[in-house]
Amino acid sequence: MIEVRNLTKHYGDKHAVNDISFTVEDGEILGFLGPNGAGKSTTMNMLTGYISSTSGQALINGVDILEDPIKAKSYIGYLPEIPPLYVDMTVKSYLQYVYDLKKCKLPRRAHLNEVMSLTKVNDVQDRIIKNLSKGYKQRVGLAQALIGNPPVLILDEPTVGLDPQQILEIRTLIKKLGKNHTVILSSHILSEIQAVCDRIIIINHGIIAAHDTTENLSRNISNDHRLIARIEGPREEIVKALRNIDGIKYCRADMEREPGAYEYELEAAPGKDIRRDLFRIVSENNWVLLSSRSAEMTLEDMFLKITMGEGLVIENPADKAEEKGAQA
Repeated sequence: MIEVRNLTKHYGDKHAVNDISFTVEDGEILGFLGPNGAGKSTTMNMLTGYISSTSGQALINGVDILEDPIKAKSYIGYLPEIPPLYVDMTVKSYLQYVYDLKKCKLPRRAHLNEVMSLTKVNDVQDRIIKNLSKGYKQRVGLAQALIGNPPVLILDEPTVGLDPQQILEIRTLIKKLGKNHTVILSSHILSEIQAVCDRIIIINHGIIAAHDTTENLSRNISNDHRLIARIEGPREEIVKALRNIDGIKYCRADMEREPGAYEYELEAAPGKDIRRDLFRIVSENNWVLLSSRSAEMTLEDMFLKITMGEGLVIENPADKAEEKGAQA
């Protein structure tokens, strides 16, 4: 478990991170996003004890990273953006060195073989690291983070340099690890965050600008509850029928996409699911529903709107409830 309480970092007059708080529970994968200069890397460096905070606390499994750094760091497996590799060593000798450095107590041979198998570096274990491809170097960096089976994993850009197949394998591994570990994952590949993470934090200008699930962020930011339906049939009759659906706020026919088929943009009242009514009306009139899709914002849309929007802060409802409970 990771607890961040009012964490702050100042460099002179510059507030790199300004009074942020959040919690990551056991078995949860948190996506950590932010544009360059937003404070993301500074926060991750404070969590791992690489730099100290100006004020506030970072607790790893209940241990303050500044008060007892050796114990706190023993709980962490860290993959920085540039993996900390000794490139003149072989993969196997480097991982054995990390095993000793971490004073790991697990059975050496079995544990190192398991880590190499998980990260798919078995076939290069006797090769010198500097001769490996960037993708393999990234995997070796992930392997060193897993040595000792730490309960907390902090991964900064873990799939940089990997090919599509390797990215899929690492994503699958991270999801598997998330069942028994607390994971913070930072990535510039937003689809990766969306595919792997349970919750997302977006930091901007040193403060938390958004904190929630992807689905909730989409609803809170866009205030849209829209559906795009492609229907084959008489345009005017379809518009008239769709506008009579209970809860419809807006209906507009778009251009003809296929012969005799138009796309219809529908907006419903908040909390209103119109999909079943839409299907019923189309069926009753013997029209053909060729496709339908949600028009909610993508993670890319949300990221841009949050980081470029002035004063836009989306908080986690759970955090608000905790704050109200504390005040009471």
